[in-house]
Amino acid sequence: MITMRNSYGKRSWEFRDFSLNNLPIRYKLIVHFLLISILPSIGLGVLTNWTVDRIIERQITDNTLQLIGKVNRSLETYVENLQNMTFFISFNPEVLQFLEGRTDMGIDDSTTPSGGEPRLTGSTDAQPRTVAEAEADHYEIRKFLQGFTTLYSEVAGVLIVNSRGDYISNEMYARTDGSLTREEWYQEAVRNKGIFKIIGHPRGRNVTTHVNYKDSEVVSAVRAILDPETQQVKGVVLIDLKLRVIAETAQDVRLGKTGYLTVVDGNGELIYAPPDPYIDRVPLERLSQDASGTYAERMGGRELQFIYRHSPFTNWTTVGVFSMAESASEMREIRFYVVSFVFVVCLLGMTASFYLAHTISRPIGQLASFMQKAQSGDLTIRHWSDRTDEIGLLGRRFNAMLQQIHRLLSLTELQERQKREAELRSLQAHIKPHFLYNTLDTIHWMARRKGAEDIAEMAESLSKLFRIGLSKGNDIIPLNDEIEHVRSYLQIQHVRYQNKLEYALHIAPEIRGVYVLKLILQPIVENAIYHGIKERRGPGHVVIEAVEDGGMLVISIRDDGKGIPPDKLAQLQKDLQAAVAADGREQGLEPIGSSGAGDVGQGYGMLNVQARIALTFGAKYGMTIQSEVGRGTVVTVTHPIIREEPARWERSES
Repeated sequence: MITMRNSYGKRSWEFRDFSLNNLPIRYKLIVHFLLISILPSIGLGVLTNWTVDRIIERQITDNTLQLIGKVNRSLETYVENLQNMTFFISFNPEVLQFLEGRTDMGIDDSTTPSGGEPRLTGSTDAQPRTVAEAEADHYEIRKFLQGFTTLYSEVAGVLIVNSRGDYISNEMYARTDGSLTREEWYQEAVRNKGIFKIIGHPRGRNVTTHVNYKDSEVVSAVRAILDPETQQVKGVVLIDLKLRVIAETAQDVRLGKTGYLTVVDGNGELIYAPPDPYIDRVPLERLSQDASGTYAERMGGRELQFIYRHSPFTNWTTVGVFSMAESASEMREIRFYVVSFVFVVCLLGMTASFYLAHTISRPIGQLASFMQKAQSGDLTIRHWSDRTDEIGLLGRRFNAMLQQIHRLLSLTELQERQKREAELRSLQAHIKPHFLYNTLDTIHWMARRKGAEDIAEMAESLSKLFRIGLSKGNDIIPLNDEIEHVRSYLQIQHVRYQNKLEYALHIAPEIRGVYVLKLILQPIVENAIYHGIKERRGPGHVVIEAVEDGGMLVISIRDDGKGIPPDKLAQLQKDLQAAVAADGREQGLEPIGSSGAGDVGQGYGMLNVQARIALTFGAKYGMTIQSEVGRGTVVTVTHPIIREEPARWERSES
């Protein structure tokens, strides 16, 4: 139930559904202003927040991938240097001699000549070499290897092992006497058949360094040296890369406040990770086959973002790891500014909405109050305002309307007085038609006594013509009366034209009781006589037929007179159409029955009939005209079927 006040201030109770149209204009304006100010601001804020979020996320990803790309290129440079070292080592002559077994470290006393130096066993030379010569060759190799560690500070050590298990190194040595050819790193190099391979952190190998690097402090790379002809493995080169250079490269990149870079190998093992990383192992299954990508995962109670890029050369993947809370904090700061902006806009929008609604609805309310007073009968009220907008214009129109209403009321009072006076004069004037009827009846009976039947018929026809034409002031009369009226007119004209005019009326019996608009046939018959029959040679005929067709009364008036020329017929048809659209005013029409002989008056009575039928019953009804020169004219009147007597305006007749 909703309580409302009507225009008189009375409270009314109505059960009705809520509708925006029922709200006062003030609230409509407020709602409208809020919709066009606050909703777009909120939408803009949401769109800005979403767009900034996407842009920041894309920029973070792109920037991180660029940084990772730089780190990968640096790591690839280090690894490429290691690969080049293995190539240089494999081409060194002393190294090749060592790999082929011509510089054995073992000494066999039984082969030592008397009085000479001991000879080295296992030599394939024609002449065995002395220990001093072998030591000299090893010195040259160590010096050669030391040049790499001196030139490349990132190299922790280089170790060369031949197929028999003998080795040479400047920094590295075996922990035990076990053969190094059984080491996993050696077997990995053999399986790769001369292809350079990074095997990651060493684990449990029988090799150490003079500096005593921990396994987690170096990364090992191996390459087998093959005989170019037989493709047999002659030995393996082992190089340790200091993890420090990888750490220095990765530590230079900062991802937010706590984000970091980590490097994993093809098995998902960490090559490098900073102290206290978020995770101990990167899930290899989450890294897609693409060269780069990003994904998010909750690990260790944190929402982490992972951005990675794979290096095909090193088979390492550099992964950027950072907490989404850091990016969320930046987003919260942006959201704070966006929300603040939206809040300020909404506050200003609401203030402006209330102010504008007040400035518009207040004068409308005042104007409505003036209208309410005018409705109660006070036509002296006026709306005084100096506004030049639509409301001011409405107020001035309101004042003009009240003045016009006042003038119309005064005019109505004057017309009422004039109407009463006219009615009195009309009552007096009704004596004249009675006097005319009585006079015609007297002439009629006097003519019959004298035997002048033609004069009696003429007087009787004229009496009927006037009596039916007046019809006690009725506009709708029975069809029989209308037929009698036109019959009386035809009798008078027949007496006038003698044998030149013949006529016939064919009325269907079932429609004789219908009602029609009065005086619709006489003007048409008059035109047929004066402009058709009169202009032809010899006797002419006028035939009137009335039938019911398609639920309508159809009356046709046919003559075999002169006919209408095509140009005049077209103009007459055009005038008939114009009479229908004459807006209730028969412009330029003469009174019915005023058409005389000649072309000037032709058609005016018909236009009058057309306008009366169309204005009374609608443009659907009326008349059409067809004519042919020398053959005659047919006028068809379409009239609605009215079987009951309509309400009549009757005037007093004494």
